[in-house]
Amino acid sequence: MNQHRHFMLHKPFGYLSQFVNNQNRRRNKKLLGELYHFPAGTMSIGRLDEHSEGLLLLTTDGKVSEQIRSKHVEKEYYVQLDGEITAEAIQQLSNGVEISLGKGKKYKTLPCQVTRLDSAPDVQTRTKKIRAARHGPTSWIAITIVEGKFRQVRKMSAAVGFPTLRLIRVRIGSIVLNDLPAGKVIEVDDLYKAYKT
Repeated sequence: MNQHRHFMLHKPFGYLSQFVNNQNRRRNKKLLGELYHFPAGTMSIGRLDEHSEGLLLLTTDGKVSEQIRSKHVEKEYYVQLDGEITAEAIQQLSNGVEISLGKGKKYKTLPCQVTRLDSAPDVQTRTKKIRAARHGPTSWIAITIVEGKFRQVRKMSAAVGFPTLRLIRVRIGSIVLNDLPAGKVIEVDDLYKAYKT
């Protein structure tokens, strides 16, 4: 019986969290397989959309994937917002906000941890510029959630009036991105430590 393999990756901006182009419109998109020679059957555990960056875990073990995607494992993000976020908006995010799941479905997000960062976090410069400073101020928050609806953090920040400009996942459970360079892949022995939140 083959032993399962596990990886952690700093997903760069502009990549899809998948290995195969299923649609013609995605033919020219960048895929994870361009970053490393992953074994057959490797899957990403949850996803980061094309414009999001940061920690992505991958595995050949479906059971591990299910457990890490569960509501027992925290996911923490650094988020750059358009505008100076207010204490009121932070409280709203913390309590949970209503977002759209598509096809008219609404969803109230679970309570979560939200902290305003006094200064920009020490993160790598993004390959594509965010926007010019003349368009107004920006602010940063750290947000920790235990769920992962499609584009959830982006929808949450928009719901309180502060659209997301940059989104970086920095932690899943106890696994931290730290200074892993964008595009770098590390094979890890055991992802089970991710459950120790």
